[in-house]
Amino acid sequence: MAGHSKWANIKRKKSKVDAQRGKLFTRLSKEIIVAARNGGPDPDNNMRLKAAIQKAKEANLPNENINRAIQKGAGEVEGAAYEEIVYEGYGPGGVAVLLEIMTDNRNRTAGEIRHIFSRYGGSLGETGCVAWMFDQKGLFIVEKSDNNINEDDLMIIALEAGVEDFKTEDDSYEITTAPADFYKVKEVLEDKGLRLAMAEITMVPQTTINLSGNDADMMVKLLETLEDHDDVQNVYTNFELNE
Repeated sequence: MAGHSKWANIKRKKSKVDAQRGKLFTRLSKEIIVAARNGGPDPDNNMRLKAAIQKAKEANLPNENINRAIQKGAGEVEGAAYEEIVYEGYGPGGVAVLLEIMTDNRNRTAGEIRHIFSRYGGSLGETGCVAWMFDQKGLFIVEKSDNNINEDDLMIIALEAGVEDFKTEDDSYEITTAPADFYKVKEVLEDKGLRLAMAEITMVPQTTINLSGNDADMMVKLLETLEDHDDVQNVYTNFELNE
């Protein structure tokens, strides 16, 4: 796996999302609403809500918005009834695409997502067609330029914290954990003063596909269009764009 390319892809997505702060705030609010609805409004007893609130604060979502989203999820104030859906499909070159959706209109969203896939040479698939190609993991990216620590010292810290895997790439270190160990490892890394370029529980592909030419161009357009859709919370693929 070309780790440098993967992190380049992650940075491309993060910078794009960060530039669209209004969309980012909407997605974060949706996640808080659904987390509070499913697990209750107390973050100390609802790990999903706790994670959603932390991510929202890191993105500078105002506390007023966070509290209002919690209240909506708890049914204390009126709000849209969002439904969680996972869509699966294929992009150009057989690339696997896994989408996490939150929508208040399943039929509308299904039609729009199907149209996006077909527009860029892909197809929406059946439930389970690509999910097996991904594993849920805690993923940390530590960029070398942001941290004054050598590889050996960081590896010792990571292994003592109980991580599953540690990789050194061209400009960063990639640390992978079991989802259950995510917060423990995050606390250890932050206590050591490390700046984390990425820290989240995500879906990691078991293998990757490298595309070139028209297939690569179409795949990038497919990803960008899906990421722009208001109902799409997260997009996961096994596509690598070598840069």
